[in-house]
Formats: sequence, structure tokens, C-alpha cells
Amino acid sequence: MNYLSTRGGAFPSSGDGEACFLDILLEGLAPDGGLAMPESYPRITSEMLDAWRFLSYAELAFEVVRRFVTDIPLADLRGIVMKTYTPETFGSDDITPMTSLSAFAPGLELLHLSNGPTLAFKDLAMQLLGNLFEYALAKSGRPLNIVGATSGDTGSAAEYAMRGKRGIRVFMLSPRGRMSAFQTAQMFSLSDANIHNLAIDGVFDDCQDIVKAVSADVAFKHAHAIGTVNSINWARVVAQVVYYVRGYILATGGNDERVSFTVPSGNFGNICAGHVARMMGLPIDRLVCATNENDVLDEFFRTGVYRVRPSDETHATSSPSMDISKASNFERFVFDLVGRDPVALKTLWREVDEDGRLDLSASPLFAEVSGRYGFASGQCSHAERIAVIREVERTTGAVIDPHTAVAVKVAREHASDGVPMVVLETAQPAKFGETIREALGRDPALPAGFEDLLTRDQRFTTLAADVGAVEAYIAART
Repeated sequence: MNYLSTRGGAFPSSGDGEACFLDILLEGLAPDGGLAMPESYPRITSEMLDAWRFLSYAELAFEVVRRFVTDIPLADLRGIVMKTYTPETFGSDDITPMTSLSAFAPGLELLHLSNGPTLAFKDLAMQLLGNLFEYALAKSGRPLNIVGATSGDTGSAAEYAMRGKRGIRVFMLSPRGRMSAFQTAQMFSLSDANIHNLAIDGVFDDCQDIVKAVSADVAFKHAHAIGTVNSINWARVVAQVVYYVRGYILATGGNDERVSFTVPSGNFGNICAGHVARMMGLPIDRLVCATNENDVLDEFFRTGVYRVRPSDETHATSSPSMDISKASNFERFVFDLVGRDPVALKTLWREVDEDGRLDLSASPLFAEVSGRYGFASGQCSHAERIAVIREVERTTGAVIDPHTAVAVKVAREHASDGVPMVVLETAQPAKFGETIREALGRDPALPAGFEDLLTRDQRFTTLAADVGAVEAYIAART
């Protein structure tokens, strides 16, 4: 399995000139600013799905991930994956259990992805990424300084996965004052010497822009061994493909039955994994992108216009992990949409860079978005989130977080008779106490080990939204 950049350039290779999995694992962005994509997608067949129905989550993860990896011996890869997906880390043998929301809306199923150490779906990919990094660095003998951006959950998931890892430092950028109190405390209360929290005066998109700029600064990147854990890292996307396959298996009885998925989305990473699964042959009917008031993606899927919002038009909402107006992984989908032609992609992306928008409304490509690629979308306001949290609790007894509420609301609007609709849960409600209190009139239950989280000492550094300031901070500590 060889990898290329969405923009046509090559990744540095440790082999015969073609970049393999370990090459892109540690690189993040390509030197030309593009994202890593496999040369072609491996295939999932109905025979594979029938055989995989009886596997544990860890065994299934190995079967999926190994199809993207040719430069790690299978025995080593299996050991890494089996070490990652354990009941001790994820709370049960199921790893990602599924429960019915049919009392709320017929055909809706909830795939629980938040049982990891930081109570968010990001743990499912980040725990694997941490173990892959450790393996790769042990082989190469090099250090790694991870620079990441978070709107809430990526940061804590990355830090918990990387804390104490030999040879790894984490520099995590977050928008100052824009995460929930729980999310902030999860990150800032860590005292590990290899963890550095940078509170940036700006919004998530400012943080993300800085991370991309640092990664694009080739001299700085190589001098300071910079890597990334955001979903621009292809290994994150691969790990997330696994739970789409798992969700499909849990929702169906076989025989090529089709399933739809609704995904809360801000940076297009989570739903991008669903797109990859569909391209691999998983029988997905619709991929429904659910957004909050920051509806850049919903606007595109409805109108064909992708319009990047400036910082002052990016709303701070009660679903803060989705408060994003530049969807980094969207480039991966556009790459497939234009027939994997990097010249065509760069032509389209130049419009975004120059005008802040990409207009495909009059292009034949736009018909393929909902046709060939199966995308649909919807949006959810704060008042609607509150109403959904209340109604789901009343009808099913389940308490869901505000991001999952966005997806549940949109999923009900797109449900079809005879096609199971799987909603991807993204976080536990304990992370968003203020919103749950508003919806239900009581605080959410705190999982064991988090009872004193909000009273712990916090350690962070505030910086301006400036690439130079961030690079200077990193350089002084590497």
C-alpha cells in the first residue's frame, strides 16, 4: 500500500521512493501541503463481512487496519492492535456497544464510541495512534514533537494517549475559553512533563491554521521532528473506519443489507472515515453530515457552495467540538470527487484560498455528491439540541451529549423505512454539564475517577494566534 498527496507531491520515503504507512504516520501533511491518501482503496467484500461478524473489536480492527499497512510485520501490527483495544481501556469487551433509539424514532440505533479514557470517540483512534507512534519511534530511534489543535476532545484524547510515552512531546493548541469546563480541565490538569497546553487567543480554525503552518514550514518541521495527531494524520482516519464496519455488522443480519450513518461533524474527519469505508465497499446507503450553527458543511451538501467563515463568524455553541469553519479533511473527499486528479483539486482549492469559497453548484460534480457518494446533511440549533436531549431521555431513558443530540435530530429527518440509521455517539454527557443541566435540570453523572476533575490544578500557557510565537515556544523546549 503506497501513499500519495492530494496535491500531487511525494512524501519523504524511507524505502524505494514510494511512501508507505510508517512514512506518512510520522509526517502529517505532505511537503506540498496536501493530505495523505492511499494509492487505491482496499476492498471489503460480503464474504469478508460474513467472516468478520464473529470477531472481537480488536480482531476486526486488525483485519481492517492491516489492509492499509504493508511495512509493519503482521505479527507486530496484530500485537499493537490487540494491546490497544482492551476491556481495561474501553470499559467492556464490546468496546463500541450499540443500543436502540427506536422509542425516539423508528430505525435509529446509537453506536457508543465514548467509553475510552477521555470519554470521547477520539480515544478509539488516538489510543492506536499512540501505540503506533511508540512502535515507529522505537524502530527509528528518533524523537517526535506532536503539534495538534483541538476544539475540545482531540486534545485530551491525544494527551492521554501520549502521556509518558518515551521520545514524544505534545504541544496542544486550543481556543482560549471556547471549550467546556470539563474538556478544559481534562487537558489542563495533566502534569506530565511531556505535555504542553497552549491556550490560543482565537477560535479553533486559528489553532488549526497554526498547526498547518508549522507542518508546512519544512525547515522547522525537520529541525524539531514535528508530527501531528489531528485527523489530517491518515492513521486516525484508518482507525475510525473500523467502527463503521462494526456498526454495520451490529445493525444488520447480513446479505448485503444497506445501512445509513449520521455523524456529528465539524472538521470532516469522523465522516471522512465513513466515506472511506463506503469507497472500500461497505454497503452504506447514506452518509448524513450533521452540523451545529457552524454549518459550512451542511451548506455545501445542500447547495454545492463551500464557504469558509472568518473567525468572527465562527459561533461559540453548546456543542463546542463542532465549532469549526474550515473542514481540513474535506480536501480528501474533494480529491475523490474530482477523480483523484491533483491538478483539478489544486485548481478548485485555489478558489478557496483566494475567495474563501468553492462553488460547485453548477458543476456536474455536485450531482455526484448525493448520488454516487451518498452524502446528505442537516443542521441543529441550540434550542433543538436541548429539546432532543430532553425527548431522548424521556422516551428511552438515555442521556446524550449535545454533539450526539445534533446527530440524533438530523438522523430522524433522514431516516428511511427498511434502512437502519446508525447514529455515531461522540462523547459522554459528563463532559458538557452546563448543557445537560439546562436540558434536564440536573447535573450528569460523573464517571469514576473524574469526581474531582474540576477542582484539580491546571497548567497551561496563553499565546497569541501567531505562528512565530508558537514555533518559538516549541523551539525552546525541544
